[in-house]
Amino acid sequence: MSSDQRPKETQPNFGFEDDLLTLPDQKLERPKMYKVVLNNDDYTPMEFVIHVLQKFFRKNEGEAMQIMLLVHKTGKGVAGTFPFSIAETKVRQVSDFSRQHGYPLLITLEQE
Repeated sequence: MSSDQRPKETQPNFGFEDDLLTLPDQKLERPKMYKVVLNNDDYTPMEFVIHVLQKFFRKNEGEAMQIMLLVHKTGKGVAGTFPFSIAETKVRQVSDFSRQHGYPLLITLEQE
């Protein structure tokens, strides 16, 4: 006798319903978001900041220019907002890239 021919009460219950795995209803929360902030300094060229924004944050030239000018005029500008692990990775990548090119560009995280 195949398992399909057994009476329903003797068939094992693996949490499947109509051939789909069912899970208890779960409330999913949105992850906390973090702003990746570029901070102004007197040594990193504006062109390098634009390059960083295009390379790591996929900003077009106009967006990168606006953010760079905001950093230059106000002291800081938001490059993007991400869940913590992504924001942390972006900070590390940009910091490493900046140091490799000899610039002290400061990039930080701020919880939204």
